[in-house]
Amino acid sequence: MSTPLPPATRRNVLGGAAAIGAASLLSSKALAAADDTAVRPFKVAIPDSAVAAMRRRILDTRWADKEPVTDDSQGVQRTKLESLIQYWAGGYDWRKVEARLNALPMYMTQVGGLDIQFIHVRSRHEHAMPMVLTHGWPGSILEFLKAIDPLTNPTAHGGRAEDAFHVVIPSIPGFGFSEKPRTPGWGSDRIGRAWSTLMLRLGYPRYVSQGGDCGSVISQRMALQKVPGLLAIHLNMPAVVPANIAKILAAGDPAPADLSAKERGAFDQLEAFYRDNAGYAAMMNTRPQTIGYSLVDSPVGMAAWMYEKIGQWVYGGGDPLSILTRDEILDDISLYWLTGTGASAARIYWEDHSNNFNARGVITLPVAISVFPGEIFRAPKSWAQRCYTDLIYFNEASNGGHFAAWEQPQLFAEEVRAAFRTLR
Repeated sequence: MSTPLPPATRRNVLGGAAAIGAASLLSSKALAAADDTAVRPFKVAIPDSAVAAMRRRILDTRWADKEPVTDDSQGVQRTKLESLIQYWAGGYDWRKVEARLNALPMYMTQVGGLDIQFIHVRSRHEHAMPMVLTHGWPGSILEFLKAIDPLTNPTAHGGRAEDAFHVVIPSIPGFGFSEKPRTPGWGSDRIGRAWSTLMLRLGYPRYVSQGGDCGSVISQRMALQKVPGLLAIHLNMPAVVPANIAKILAAGDPAPADLSAKERGAFDQLEAFYRDNAGYAAMMNTRPQTIGYSLVDSPVGMAAWMYEKIGQWVYGGGDPLSILTRDEILDDISLYWLTGTGASAARIYWEDHSNNFNARGVITLPVAISVFPGEIFRAPKSWAQRCYTDLIYFNEASNGGHFAAWEQPQLFAEEVRAAFRTLR
């Protein structure tokens, strides 16, 4: 999730080439015309040597001194991180999540000159709604694994057959097993067009899009561009901050006196975020290559960079292990390490180089929003109504944080069902 400077501030696939220059502005149809449109089965097969090398590098870590403060005001506390890393080097087993992924129908296809890896699970229920779900950073396709069955098989999870979805879960270019772009231009606009090409190629002429974090931005860009086939979007981190509020936050000025209680709460959350926790985004916005060297060279350095944000953004009072297991967190971190995508994933920040909280245009396609209580900021309905002329659903969920599907898969599935119910 990309943010500006604080206000007072990878299948490791070889081959393939991204289109260059003005090609980033081509339509989905034009991009698809140059592609090999075959949809190929895909399995994860990380070599034993790579897993062993990861463990050796973890064990060879040169640790920073313990922080001289008694809280996390200087960053991730060594005692918390060291406990996780000890398990990573000793008890953690990557093959478990690899087997879990390989039990799912996964594929690879070329879109816009890049190989895109994706999970594609079709529901057994007739008339299921096709949906593309997009992850963010420091997340991955792993965010959605626990939500797949509730979405595709709702009758086994308290839902109705008519609530079912066919789900497509792609890895963003430069993340996970998708190919890394080798030229600039793969920002959220282009990824949104690529997702349209993917859904149409899979035989879904009408579909919906869901996302949080980077996935929220990509879904919104799809709607703004009115990409072919898109019916509606569901967001769990909507970009709705009005221009005047964004300007005040950027200047570090006091909140306007006329804000409602919910608007003032959102303002205060954003103010605190920019002041205390946005340094990572400033770095990836402006110097992803510089930080990228550390993210692909030091497993513990990369783990600290990611674990800090997982800890802050999970709705667990600063302790992600109260919501996610050690294995779940390390599955995600290991995916980045074993695919060597620390730098390439960071580059989406540089590509968008913008504040993904701020409104950037009026969307006229149907929009649904779920606000989870542990989100970075809880978007007020009044701000959402300014940005979306057809707000078909708005609900404040009872639990969950920034990684809603990862943290609360059943609740997330219930929200998505409710969000799109009127469109069936």
